[in-house]
Amino acid sequence: MFQSESNMRVRSFRYFGVALLATVMAVVLAGSPAWAQTDKQAAPTPVRKVKPKQRAVAQEIKQKAFASPEEALKSLMNAAEAGDRGQLLVIFGAEGKGIIASGDDVADKADLDRVVLAYKEMNRLEARGDGKVIAHLGRDEWALPIPIVRKDGGWVFDTRAGKEEIHNRRIGRNELNVMEVCKAYVDAQREYIGKDRDSDGVLEYAQKLVSEERQADGLYWPSGEGREESPMGPLMALAAKEGYKKQPEGVKVPYHGYFYRILKAQGTHAQGGARNYVVKGDMTGGFALVAYPAEYGNSGIMTFIVNQDGIIYEKDFGKHAAEAGSKMSRFDPDRTWKKVEPPK
Repeated sequence: MFQSESNMRVRSFRYFGVALLATVMAVVLAGSPAWAQTDKQAAPTPVRKVKPKQRAVAQEIKQKAFASPEEALKSLMNAAEAGDRGQLLVIFGAEGKGIIASGDDVADKADLDRVVLAYKEMNRLEARGDGKVIAHLGRDEWALPIPIVRKDGGWVFDTRAGKEEIHNRRIGRNELNVMEVCKAYVDAQREYIGKDRDSDGVLEYAQKLVSEERQADGLYWPSGEGREESPMGPLMALAAKEGYKKQPEGVKVPYHGYFYRILKAQGTHAQGGARNYVVKGDMTGGFALVAYPAEYGNSGIMTFIVNQDGIIYEKDFGKHAAEAGSKMSRFDPDRTWKKVEPPK
């Protein structure tokens, strides 16, 4: 919802706040996590969207007005602390639907928690000459993107005025995180191939992100009982700490607004030309990954790919991002893809 990061950075035309954990990894604790899809899987599980009837209801919601800016801010924080999306929608009005829910419930809750924590640390209201009242939260006095304005004798949140900035901050944060995930994936695969994990006499890359039970056929497996730590082991705890939990088989859960799939081949535009990475059942010819937004324009814009060379590419598929990402089978960065440098 709101990103309270203090470091600001410009990337292309998008402006956003960043508080990037440099070692973050896309690990959703699932037996067969949806973000770990391979090219065998078809179209993506639909993410939650407002159905026509729901959209009509949302448009009919009357935004709540308050007696003072102080009351407006306090009501917002109470709803945020309770995680009450219904009340948040009343406070923000119909325009608030896209900022209350990004498609990633875990990240949304974390955003709310950070805002509430900052509010409890410190809060003040600044009355500006243009009639807007800006809330400043936390020790860094982060400015809430949505101003409070007078309307019809009361005070309301000008959701439309702050909506674009909130989206830009969220998208920027998620896309920076994806680039770190791509780097971590490359490192994990390079570590994985260093040993014969299945005792078949072949050094190979992992074809899965999460191993089958009691196996080491993926980049992650539970350690303990004499088992060495997996390449993704040190990072699994981070995802769990952030609130990403094990899901039932086949349930699709985005990580920081993105889904991830392993690619097992590359096309003619990749260095070395077209080839399958899997030879006689073992993935020895390379590896690749695609990451695409759970909700285009809300949780992310760009789709990202990376392979064994470690170069990350991005492309804007528009509203077809989910379809393109879920059906992609090859790493094939033609001229429509652009190289992108992760922040250092």
